[in-house]
Amino acid sequence: MKMVMAVVQDKDSPRLAQNLVKAGIRATKLASTGGFLHAGNTTFMIGVKDEEVDRVMEVIQSSCKSREQVVTPMSPMGNQLESYVPYPVTVQVGGATVFVLDVEQFQQY
Repeated sequence: MKMVMAVVQDKDSPRLAQNLVKAGIRATKLASTGGFLHAGNTTFMIGVKDEEVDRVMEVIQSSCKSREQVVTPMSPMGNQLESYVPYPVTVQVGGATVFVLDVEQFQQY
């Protein structure tokens, strides 16, 4: 058994959720935040049999596309002034960061 954890940008979350349902794949969604932009993300936790991992990865890959976005970083707090970039920068957003973990035991009540 495997646990597929996919961190996706909130903009991609509804499409992924819909495509997982269409494929008959059950998932748990968690709101998450992080990264350079401190933007909203959604983390999907998907428990599947080992042989179903490739199908889940295909659904994730077809649902979450990366794109470029121009952003103005927030000013830093504290003593991190030397790393602050005061002008807009182009960053890659979207897509998915996916972790596949072995599951030692699974129980559902």
